[in-house]
Amino acid sequence: MNKFYNFFKRFFEYKPYTNYNFSIDTDSSDKETNDSSTSDSSSPESVEPKKIFSKLSENLDFLKYKYNALISPDIKFREFSLLANNTQYNSFIIYIEGMVHSPSINEFILTPLMMRNMANTFDEKQKKFICEQTIDKVKIKKTKNEKESNLAETIYNTLVPQNSVNKLSVFSDVFNAINMGDCILFIDSLNIAFGIDVKGFKQRSIDTPNNEIVIRGSQEAFVENIRTNTSMIRRIINNENLVFQTIKVGKITKTQVSIGYIKGIANQDLVSEAAFRINNLDIDYLISSGQLEQLIQDSPSSLFPQMMATERPDKVTNFLLEGRVVILVNGSPYALIIPGVFSDFLSSPEDLNLKFQFANLEKIIRLFAMTLALLLPALYIAITNFHQELIPTELLFTIAAARDSVPFPTFIEILLMEISFELIREAGLRVPTPLGSTIGIVGALILGEAAVSASLVSPVLIIVVAITAICSFSIPDFSLSFTFRIYRFVYIILGYLAGFLGIGFGLFIQLALMCNLQSFGSPYITPFSLNKNKRSISTYFVPPIWKRERNSEFVHAQKKYSQRKISMVWRKK
Repeated sequence: MNKFYNFFKRFFEYKPYTNYNFSIDTDSSDKETNDSSTSDSSSPESVEPKKIFSKLSENLDFLKYKYNALISPDIKFREFSLLANNTQYNSFIIYIEGMVHSPSINEFILTPLMMRNMANTFDEKQKKFICEQTIDKVKIKKTKNEKESNLAETIYNTLVPQNSVNKLSVFSDVFNAINMGDCILFIDSLNIAFGIDVKGFKQRSIDTPNNEIVIRGSQEAFVENIRTNTSMIRRIINNENLVFQTIKVGKITKTQVSIGYIKGIANQDLVSEAAFRINNLDIDYLISSGQLEQLIQDSPSSLFPQMMATERPDKVTNFLLEGRVVILVNGSPYALIIPGVFSDFLSSPEDLNLKFQFANLEKIIRLFAMTLALLLPALYIAITNFHQELIPTELLFTIAAARDSVPFPTFIEILLMEISFELIREAGLRVPTPLGSTIGIVGALILGEAAVSASLVSPVLIIVVAITAICSFSIPDFSLSFTFRIYRFVYIILGYLAGFLGIGFGLFIQLALMCNLQSFGSPYITPFSLNKNKRSISTYFVPPIWKRERNSEFVHAQKKYSQRKISMVWRKK
């Protein structure tokens, strides 16, 4: 057996080709230099300078080397001369083309520095530039540091009319600013640089939500720009206590991650726990909020989602006002809300906009749909195989007659239909939008009718699978719907093996796992567990709006009450 395995391993195993025909000719002196350099330092970054040079040519050469200016045409350098304090200085700016607003560079950087301005005027008699600043008659000899400080202050306070200018002293800050779309100004004899905010890269405009559609509610959705997302939240919450703490994640990407909360309402322990987990991520890159969700959740092996992902600013606002914490990732149009409990994934953003009678009716329908989406195929196979006495006699004869010509057992039949429907669902998501409805029609109607006509499946099973699919679409959260799609196959196997006993055993294990699950310290099954206060908004069923007095109890918010016991004061006057 081992010989057979080794034969196929040698036959199919990939072996990288290492004998290349090209070579790089190097002198012996260069080889010795390279060998000595590699032995002295463990990595190339250890010999790179950290602080900005005072000599302009050194800064220019280092930045051209660092950004590979010879082969990267989008890295732009502009060298010029400026006049400050009656002295001419060589300088240059660096920026990435496509990430800056070019008219802003011309108007607010190059024009004030290169052309005549309020600080520099030309005297026709003396044939030289003079400074309008008052100069004492007594000449005081200044040191080099004083001259540099005076020059830096003149540039910062007088010559750069831009609203956002930062002084940078180390190259790491320079790299971060350039990569984020800023323009960096370097001046000869200064060991600092000026980071000027002139961002102007193209981005997607604010549009309607695609996955969380509501009838009566906000029609705005998050975009990929983190500052646009924070501004959308601030427009709704007009309060100075709204805080966004920014953390950079990823050694290579340095992705901006913002932790948002309302100071005075959110639990500081929850905020500290979120910041602690994000700060202690040792990764090279972070691209989306979905990756961050998997990195900071309590139980990564659990199928249940433990953080809510939403594209709606109004939904984020409601949870922030309850005392929860939101996490935004630059480049991702989805926000994460922590903690997330099971009832949150069965709620829609429209529930708070409707009357409590309508919202509670929808919640009851969702509970019923959740149960059918999870257990209906398993109950069908359990009843037809083990518990036929539960079916009325006439219906039992109908099912038996319909399955008389089907060659497969019920278990294989239902597995084939479930897998076929999953394939149709996946194909409908991946094909272009105009073809998505066509895939659904062809798969659901034509293939289903053909399978019944060919006696491959029974008509009753088509009805069961169709009802299960409709119920799965009624679950508001995509992640929870995916969880039930996986568990549905588990319950089908349990129902086939032991009938109701197997399904009951699976439910017991699943409930035990859910009771043991936590999301940032909050019990996952809240508020299905014991809830003594019926006037809290943390219950599953929506109370009347005049009875939503207490904030969510399981997050232990600093502000316990969101309104007075008698909120409609006008009724008492």
